Amino acid sequence: MAEESKNAFSDFIGDFMKREKADKLERYRHLNKFVKKGHILFTGSSLMEQFPIQEILLNHGMNLTIYNRGIGGYTIPEMLDAMNEQILDLEPSKIFINIGTNDISIPDETKEKLISDYRQVLTQIKEKLPETVVYLMAYYPVNETVAAKMPWPGADRAAILRRERLPEANAAVKALAEEFGYNYIDVNDGLTGPDGKTKEEFSIDGIHMWSDAYEVVFENMKKYL
Repeated sequence: MAEESKNAFSDFIGDFMKREKADKLERYRHLNKFVKKGHILFTGSSLMEQFPIQEILLNHGMNLTIYNRGIGGYTIPEMLDAMNEQILDLEPSKIFINIGTNDISIPDETKEKLISDYRQVLTQIKEKLPETVVYLMAYYPVNETVAAKMPWPGADRAAILRRERLPEANAAVKALAEEFGYNYIDVNDGLTGPDGKTKEEFSIDGIHMWSDAYEVVFENMKKYL
């Protein structure tokens, strides 16, 4: 019975997340009718969706128009199914992409699949937005110690898997940037402690980050904006 309850809860969470993603995508579809073309776009999964870029811009007195089309929980194949809503409809002058963190958390994900999926995203951008400047962002660090304190099972294992795969995944993204003539940027300086983990005061759950961390990221990426 306990196992059945666990499976039922897992199915419930899965269905909830699926509905959440679909709802956000539909909202973006409507929002995109009113965007001003030729501005800056942030896109990716939750680590981009949660970037409080509008408040940070106000705090810094910067008059930039930046649209955020991140969707929590998204993988690269999901982005491929949402290219119009997350990227193409906006016809941006610059794109900052942070996608793939959830992919490298899948136990049977391979580097080859990550590269193949990401390449498809970049191919569409290159073909349909040839004048757009594109920045592929290095994946953020994690903190499995913080993740282990979370109430949901497997949080620490997911963080450990990401941590183990980060160097190879970042190298793959950097190579893709070079292949397409795009920019690879690592704006993580200041996020980690001596152990290479995200500083605990920056980490919400071992993977996601508080706004304080995004202030650090923003300082590192201002020159690219």
